[in-house]
Amino acid sequence: MAGRGTEFTETMVGSVRLAGESETRPMRLDLAVRAEELMLPHRTTDGTLTGRVRIAGWADDGDVRGELEISPIARRRIRYRLDFTAEDGRRYSLDGWKSVSALRPVQSMTVLPFALLADGKEAGRGTLRFRVATALLPFLGSFRFPRARVAQDTARHLAPRWSGSPGRTEVWYTTLTDPKTRTGLWLHHELTAPADGSPAQAHGWVALFPPEGPVEHARFGPEPWQPDPAGFSVDGIEAGPGRLRGSAGGFGWDLTERPEGEPLFTFPRWSWRRPLLPAAQILPSAHASYTGTVKYPGGELHLDAAPGASARIYGHGNARRWAWLHADLGGGDVLEIVAAVSMRPGLNKLPPLTFLRLRRNGRTWPRRAERSAVGWAGLGRFRTRIGLPVWTVSGTAGLRRIRVEVTQPEERTLALDYTDPDGGAAVCRNSESADARVLLERWWGRWRTEAEWFLDGTAHAEVGDR
Repeated sequence: MAGRGTEFTETMVGSVRLAGESETRPMRLDLAVRAEELMLPHRTTDGTLTGRVRIAGWADDGDVRGELEISPIARRRIRYRLDFTAEDGRRYSLDGWKSVSALRPVQSMTVLPFALLADGKEAGRGTLRFRVATALLPFLGSFRFPRARVAQDTARHLAPRWSGSPGRTEVWYTTLTDPKTRTGLWLHHELTAPADGSPAQAHGWVALFPPEGPVEHARFGPEPWQPDPAGFSVDGIEAGPGRLRGSAGGFGWDLTERPEGEPLFTFPRWSWRRPLLPAAQILPSAHASYTGTVKYPGGELHLDAAPGASARIYGHGNARRWAWLHADLGGGDVLEIVAAVSMRPGLNKLPPLTFLRLRRNGRTWPRRAERSAVGWAGLGRFRTRIGLPVWTVSGTAGLRRIRVEVTQPEERTLALDYTDPDGGAAVCRNSESADARVLLERWWGRWRTEAEWFLDGTAHAEVGDR
């Protein structure tokens, strides 16, 4: 059995004096920490950092990433190293540590002096403080000790599900955004087993969504399906544990994937184990980072810890109408939405069933996937209005309600057609550079804003129909 990991959040505030400035600027750092082992004070524990840095008038980056070394006894320090992007587009590194002292335990573990670096040169110095009076209780309440992730946790969800039955489709897909260029990438790998019993075929595509300029894409296949227990593998194109590589047209890609979050079941967990629904979706890597190179006609895209996710679909084919959203909200938080109208008689007359999963601060809401689709009193508790260029989702579960507005500009949307197992034609209209506004509210005698996110060209979305 796997051991336990450690997760917690931490907030520090202070100031920084930038090089060439005489006055300091207020600064705030909100971090989420994840370690693959149980944090114990007598040993050194390494963790990953994600979160948000805010420096007044200079930086506001919600996609901070870095490392934390926790060694209060063995090395007498807690070291923070993280990277972020300032408002001028330049990348900076923060490097600092709390020097733990037995004579001043509280002060030494709550004060973080640091240096800012740019291109290896010092760009500023400052100090951050953990405010015990206001931050201690939220800090202690944020601790979680999940089962430590092992390679098999992600890999087992990438293994093919298809057992040879006709009339099935299976998909492996990855979407990500390069934080440096804001370019979106879509890798789609699909197995189609025709309903008439014809041999199964493997096909797919790669698409690149630059922030400016036309969307570029190339298809691969169809080729005879080649079973691979690890995932998708055909004609040199692979989508398996920790690796994505292949070539199509003028494209070539070779990426490593590092999962940074537990798998996320968009549909009820049982629907993936027992395929009783028309289709089911899961994210083996709900929050991951991607490093490597993507070659495309006219250039190369070099990725370094680009945020994204990998997902799976297994079922009888596409819905009559559907909408999908994956939103990286920063700090390890993600929002996943699948809304669809079934092709099955009777179900095809209903409004879209909506499955919404918000993972925030290590917790997933609604607690059960069925709540967003069915609710307590029948269908339609969460409502989706499917359209283009704008579609919306809204709903309430427990003491929270949410409203999501997704915009897929025509110039940033790619329309692709393909054939379902029953021979029917389907069209998906995908944008890996969509916009999204997410408003989360909580009931405290009245509805009050709990969190709000604005994604400008970094949301991944799709609308399709048959």
